[in-house]
Amino acid sequence: MEVDQSFIAAVLTVIGYSINATVVIFDRVREERKLYPKRDIKTHVNAAINQTLARTINTSGTTFVTLLMMFIFGGETIRGFLFALLVGVVCGMFSSVCLAGPIVYQISSREAKDAEAKK
Repeated sequence: MEVDQSFIAAVLTVIGYSINATVVIFDRVREERKLYPKRDIKTHVNAAINQTLARTINTSGTTFVTLLMMFIFGGETIRGFLFALLVGVVCGMFSSVCLAGPIVYQISSREAKDAEAKK
């Protein structure tokens, strides 16, 4: 695969796609913390991921199928762009579902420890 302008555009598109999905999970955790302040952070993160999992799978799945069809039946000129998008959609879904939760948990746990130490 040749790295050209369209490949770079695809990588930037995928980064934006992944960041958007990650922000949705972060926002759900924030909403959960406001609604249920007595719950622990594990429960908040789990609820946030469960609420966004179906949305993420549906969005990524339909995007992946569409890109795959375009990759198979499309022309040679856009094949590099579509390949980068295909890989990116899978990686973006993984990062938003599997990595966003642990990141929020680590940050929140560290904040709680710092708050506890200041008391």
